[in-house]
Amino acid sequence: MEKQTLPNSTLILVFGILSILGCCCYGILGIIFAIVAIVLAKKATALYTENPELYEGHNNVKTGRILAIIGLVLSIVYLIYVIFIFATVGFEGYQEMIEEFRRSAGA
Repeated sequence: MEKQTLPNSTLILVFGILSILGCCCYGILGIIFAIVAIVLAKKATALYTENPELYEGHNNVKTGRILAIIGLVLSIVYLIYVIFIFATVGFEGYQEMIEEFRRSAGA
């Protein structure tokens, strides 16, 4: 009997990677991708533990879950940082910081 690939195993891996990349978008996209990947990984792992001899691709699920957890932590930390910056210097101060950074990087 041929083994089947776990449902969404590749999607979990892709969402885990996107959760790390998404932390650069103020943390919001990273959190969304990470939560979806973790929920899908939990379902896939439960399916795999019921009948491990029927499925393959569990390594993708484990790797995607680990990446999603890392992405979730990074996104939460970055989101807290952004909230802190907006609370202390405000949006105008944040724009001034970015302009100053651009001027110093361009010189």
